Amino acid sequence: MKRIALIAAMGLFGVAANTALADNHGHKAADETFAIAIHGGAGTITRESMTPERERAYKEKLTEAINAGHAVLAQGGTSMDAVIAAVQIMEASPLFNAGRGAVYNWNGEHELDASIMDGKTREAGAVASVKTVKSPIALARKVMEESVHVMLSGEGAEQFSREQGLEQVDNSYFNTDARYKALQRMKEQVGNPQDKQAWVTMDDNFKYGTVGAVARDKHGNLAAATSTGGMTGKRYGRVGDSPIIGAGTWADNDSCAVSATGHGEYFIRYHVAADICSRMKYQQVDMVTAGDTVIHDVLLPQGGTGGVIIVDKDGNVHMPFNTEGMYRAKRIGNSPVEVAIYND
Repeated sequence: MKRIALIAAMGLFGVAANTALADNHGHKAADETFAIAIHGGAGTITRESMTPERERAYKEKLTEAINAGHAVLAQGGTSMDAVIAAVQIMEASPLFNAGRGAVYNWNGEHELDASIMDGKTREAGAVASVKTVKSPIALARKVMEESVHVMLSGEGAEQFSREQGLEQVDNSYFNTDARYKALQRMKEQVGNPQDKQAWVTMDDNFKYGTVGAVARDKHGNLAAATSTGGMTGKRYGRVGDSPIIGAGTWADNDSCAVSATGHGEYFIRYHVAADICSRMKYQQVDMVTAGDTVIHDVLLPQGGTGGVIIVDKDGNVHMPFNTEGMYRAKRIGNSPVEVAIYND
């Protein structure tokens, strides 16, 4: 009788175990939501200022970038690999103010910034004012994974990039005719600047330009990445929000991942990326409420212009901005790519 009872118990255990496995499998399948969103900068972007050919070029490159990240996620890859894949496509394109298409500083050189954050571990890496590494976002990841630091800058960051075996280029690699003409226009507008560039009022076209990506992978982990050439005509080693963890980049599995673009000084002062996620985490508000409040009600009244892309812990995406346009795209699961430029 004991043997029969034991066999029966084992049978019941087997049924229970199989049920548990089925439940776990079912839960896993239901939780395999994955999503990615990207941006290519915000600012004065209107249909009147855009030719059909240029608009098509932007949309094609945004589609290529988001599909590169999506392919990583669809195959079960990490959100970290996905955001890197997407950002590097945009860094390699002269269309965007990051990597290949970086703007010129006052002295006619390029100084690039980037940062990345892992929502699972809250580890982060950032670089500022680098001139010779081909992919700043790749270097930011190396800082996160291969150093004891969060941020490296200037020559020290470049030395580290060489030691890590990252591809180096001459600063002229980042030269583009369009960005050079923008520098000349900016200098004509500013004239003889005062010692503090912050006192100079510049056209909005010279303030913007960043690329970024946020993602949730099938494992439920979030990541955010941001890369930029900074502000046209910047002086004195100016650094904006893109490499500042909490300002231009933030990721936390308990709330959301954010990448920002806009007038960086304001995004630093109002720690925009982290503020959005903190509102979700501590005030228990949804992603749309948190994002819209910070972008439209906190930043804009103070003169802060720009936008963010957000993915929350459940794989929802929101992309608020307070400018005339923001190059952006999203793809949730296996849904079609959605690409947009203007504020309509």
